[in-house]
Amino acid sequence: MPRTSSKTAAKVDSEVGARIKMRRKVLGMSQTSLGEKLGVTFQQVQKYEKGMNRVGSSRLQQIACALGTTPAALFGQFEGDQATKMVEVQAIEQLVRSSEGFALNVAFVKIRDEQVRRSIIALVKSLATDRGSD
Repeated sequence: MPRTSSKTAAKVDSEVGARIKMRRKVLGMSQTSLGEKLGVTFQQVQKYEKGMNRVGSSRLQQIACALGTTPAALFGQFEGDQATKMVEVQAIEQLVRSSEGFALNVAFVKIRDEQVRRSIIALVKSLATDRGSD
């Protein structure tokens, strides 16, 4: 098996950390709250999210469970057509990193009525058609 350079490893650590942070924020969870679920300090959660400390496999499993996702998702791995999924994931990450996208997502997940959520999605899709989005 080829060895991974420290630069590549650091990049993976940063990417996993960014996905942890994004998922935590989408859930409206604080670093302190996540830390409590994991039995670590909020400073340790910060280090994971910034990629300063590498997340071990058992800890990654705990984090994924606390965030209601899978370790594979935190690595950016999804089933199906990988190229299409990666483009979708990058678009979602870009959206959630923007203040507008983050605010929209936080508000959207608070809407309990499924029909209202579907109507909002239909509205956004119709507004986006001029850009060729679906």
